[in-house]
Amino acid sequence: MGLLLDSFWRAVAYCLHPRVVALSFLPLILMVAAALGLGWLFWDGAVDGVFRWLESSAMLSQVGDWLHGMGLGGLRTVIAPLVVIALATPVIVLGALLAVAVLMTPSLVKLVAERRFPALERRRGGSMLASIGWSLGSTLLALVALVLSLPLWLIPPLVLVLPPLIWGWLTYRVMAFDALAEHASREERQALLRRHRLPLLAIGVLCGYLGAAPSVIWASGALLAAAFVILVPLAIWIYTLVFAFSSLWFGHYCLAALERLRAEQKPPVPVALQDVHQT
Repeated sequence: MGLLLDSFWRAVAYCLHPRVVALSFLPLILMVAAALGLGWLFWDGAVDGVFRWLESSAMLSQVGDWLHGMGLGGLRTVIAPLVVIALATPVIVLGALLAVAVLMTPSLVKLVAERRFPALERRRGGSMLASIGWSLGSTLLALVALVLSLPLWLIPPLVLVLPPLIWGWLTYRVMAFDALAEHASREERQALLRRHRLPLLAIGVLCGYLGAAPSVIWASGALLAAAFVILVPLAIWIYTLVFAFSSLWFGHYCLAALERLRAEQKPPVPVALQDVHQT
């Protein structure tokens, strides 16, 4: 628990570093360009398709008639954009996570290592290609879990548990690997991931809940069409900062755990040598 809390407050402090703030704009620019470009190409068609599907569904049509009878018929035009937003949000989150993992995490881990662990040996147990493969494989597994768990989201308690748990597992897999890729050997990385699996998963889940906050801003873009161009980039930037904070938290935790692991593996100094040094 001490290592978990220590790495947490250090990650918070590092988020205010000018280099971290500057690095957060690169994924932001790429993700905003992609989101606005895809929205310009497909938004109207997607909303129209969802609206027609809602109208063709007998049960949802009855709900729409009930809203109209209650004087809330205008909500029928809001539901379709919200459905599109709900479907697009996981894609945006995954894109932001991968963009941060590729464009920011190596630099953030380097920043942590330079300022806090300058003497820590780099054993380069994970290459860039291995990191990309690990991230894509983990993302695919997370997408499968999301799709399979969708029916369970209709159960109120589970919708508050399953998505953050899946995002947390994905964040833990991607960020922990990247945090150890440069400094740990393959054997050290595997040992640390086994020993610290639960604390690392807890970091990922907590960051998963933090990542749910920008969804409110993202969804508000559908309700406030005039502010859509402003709210969507703001939500993406908050996603970027959340994942940057995750990278820093994992970086501090994993490198500190690696330093402790190597200290445990060092052979004890013989008593005779200790006496010689003392004299």
